[in-house]
Amino acid sequence: MTDPEIRRTIDAVWRVEGSRVVATLARIVGDVGLAEDLAQEAIAEALEKWPGSGVPRNAGAWLTSVAKRRAIDGWRRQERLDERYQMIARDLSEVDEEEWVPVRDDVLKLVFVACHPVLKRDAQVALTLRVVGGLSSEELARLFLTSVPTIQQRIVRAKKTLSAARVPYEVPEPAQWPQRLNGVLAVIYLIFTEGYAATVGDSWMRQDLAAQALRLGRVLAALVPREPEVHGLVALMELQSSRFAARLDADGRPVLLAEQDRHRWDRGQISRGLAALDRVDTLGRGRGPYSLQAAIAACHSRATTVEDTDWPQIVILYEALEQLTGNPVVTLNKVVAVSMAASAHDALTVLDAEVDVAKLAGSHLLPSVRGELLAQLGRTEEARAELCRARELATNGAQRRVLEDKIAAL
Repeated sequence: MTDPEIRRTIDAVWRVEGSRVVATLARIVGDVGLAEDLAQEAIAEALEKWPGSGVPRNAGAWLTSVAKRRAIDGWRRQERLDERYQMIARDLSEVDEEEWVPVRDDVLKLVFVACHPVLKRDAQVALTLRVVGGLSSEELARLFLTSVPTIQQRIVRAKKTLSAARVPYEVPEPAQWPQRLNGVLAVIYLIFTEGYAATVGDSWMRQDLAAQALRLGRVLAALVPREPEVHGLVALMELQSSRFAARLDADGRPVLLAEQDRHRWDRGQISRGLAALDRVDTLGRGRGPYSLQAAIAACHSRATTVEDTDWPQIVILYEALEQLTGNPVVTLNKVVAVSMAASAHDALTVLDAEVDVAKLAGSHLLPSVRGELLAQLGRTEEARAELCRARELATNGAQRRVLEDKIAAL
């Protein structure tokens, strides 16, 4: 294999296996920052050896074993040949790489460590997306609308803070859940949204990230069955994941919601999502932000066509979500729902009156929605200008192609 092919292979392996490799190492060395450093050293060794030896059948096991040996070498150099070293050395001699299976829920423990209150929220999210989601510094910089050096410094500081605070690698005690849960939910949801609609690259979706987030959500729901927003997030992820098969056509081009073949939606996931949403309501503590978003997704899932969708109900749900979050993207989504429930003219009026333009500066979403509404009103030249601006701001190749198709249709 050529060097570029090896690089692409390693990138693909890291997307799938990276979080489990880091989680396994963190359980062993007791330090998330050190675990990620060791994993990166293993990646560097793979870049050296795989072009000649080929890619191992179990690449994740290979990376983990190399990283473990690096840890042992480090302890040797520091004259720390203690019981921990002996245990790991014995483990390496007894376990076949091909039989390597990460301990269950190690990744969830990794999320809790990265979401520890000793870190600020932006550091929690950045670190978890790095060590759990496998996002590069460039992807994180785009996601946070900042520079690569800023993101790298943030991650380094976060790892040093965790190490200095001696944060244990474990799921917290029940008494600590209230302060930890919101951060964990936010991180899991951000991982899912990056998988559902990738911010960068040419892929419309990254189903590996979305699947990992959904798995974490399901485990979390089992751990805290009486927390409604956990079930709300699971419901949201199940319902949105049900559309994956219909979101690309035979040529790999994005298919928007209105044009999707709803027969291709996964009815099993829809059933699980609706059941999780029912669980929220059964708990009787009201719907929070994730549950409201799940209720909106449920409206789409229950409808057989776009026209059959309960758009007035969706507008009401977005208004409730808007009151809870104050998020300008929620307001923008409400505008789209108003255009379906009432008219493009009414929607444009709401957009001009209520959307915080300053908070959406630099995002392709605002000009994209405005362009759509102007096109529906027959204001073609204005619509073209807005959609062209949206295309320039879009950071995902597939999203740009969608906008180009809309421009061409004008």
